[in-house]
Amino acid sequence: MAQTEGYATWAEIDLGAIRANVRVLARGEAVVMAVVKANGYGHGAVAVARVALEAGARWLGVARWDEALELRRAGLPAPILILGDVPQAILPEAVAAEVSLTVSSAEGVRAAQRAGRQAGRDARLHLKIDTGMHRLGVRPEEAVSLAERVETEPGARLEGVFSHLACADEADPGPSLKQQAAFDDVLQALSARGLRPAYVHLANSAATLRWPGMHYDLVRPGLAVYGLQPSSSLPLGRDLTPALAWKARLSQVKRVAAGQGIGYGHTYRTRDEELIGTVTVGYGDGFRRWPMNQVLLGGRRCPVVGRVSMDQITIRLDPGQAAEPGDEVVLIGRQGEERLSAEALGLTWGTINYEVTCGIGPRVPRLHLE
Repeated sequence: MAQTEGYATWAEIDLGAIRANVRVLARGEAVVMAVVKANGYGHGAVAVARVALEAGARWLGVARWDEALELRRAGLPAPILILGDVPQAILPEAVAAEVSLTVSSAEGVRAAQRAGRQAGRDARLHLKIDTGMHRLGVRPEEAVSLAERVETEPGARLEGVFSHLACADEADPGPSLKQQAAFDDVLQALSARGLRPAYVHLANSAATLRWPGMHYDLVRPGLAVYGLQPSSSLPLGRDLTPALAWKARLSQVKRVAAGQGIGYGHTYRTRDEELIGTVTVGYGDGFRRWPMNQVLLGGRRCPVVGRVSMDQITIRLDPGQAAEPGDEVVLIGRQGEERLSAEALGLTWGTINYEVTCGIGPRVPRLHLE
């Protein structure tokens, strides 16, 4: 309790769960890239990256240069791949930091080669193939010529080739298998010209768990590192454990007479005399204004009543429920026999667990616990 006494709301990150999850994911032959973008899916990128590397991951994946820079400044020397686009002005600094870059166009390759010559070392490039996601990526029929451009001009070398699956967490495997077939065609063409690089990768968390045939040289789990479920179609199983719990404090408890409005707009009115608690968390922390919210207090589920405010919510307690200011309230996690998961909260909010944990705001301290 002493560690959290000064906090109104906080997130507890179980590093032991992260470590155990990565060990499970590293059981196969493929190298593991732990994806720690978006502040480690809200869990704290640097702390998660350290533990993941200790547990057997050999690569780290991020989306942007500033995320890679944070890891380098924290003293992490492991290979890092920026999975997204990097502004050309940043490329020389990224190359100098030995951060690997994603490329998907001739212009991007030329810019990386210039940056490599400027930095005095080859830019490490991973060629992204658009096999059906239709976001970032070169069309399959243009991949070989782009790979040849990397290898024939000074300043860069082809370190990897990859693609990203659009539907790996869906029940129907058809779209993913179609993407894999397109990817394999590119690999065959690259191999025929002696251009197959050291790292071929396709599998996200869902594909890592479902299809060993998609592992290739390297896998890129994100959600699974944190013990989050890729989708309702793909349960994690008992080997992977959620690492994040989100908590807040009860700041006041009062009895409110029947017929009284609670919170902004009086959108909720008490039906009888009700026991109402105020909790120190709100939409300013990432707890959304949404109907049907619940929290745990004293091991019981308590509905959120009235509108969620920026800094506070109000909850309805059972009439005889013992509670007092300072009591711990759970938004995500376990209390007694009850548990509220990030997946359940995502269903309440009409979204996914990714968005729930990534949306926990920066003013919520992350406490990394063993």
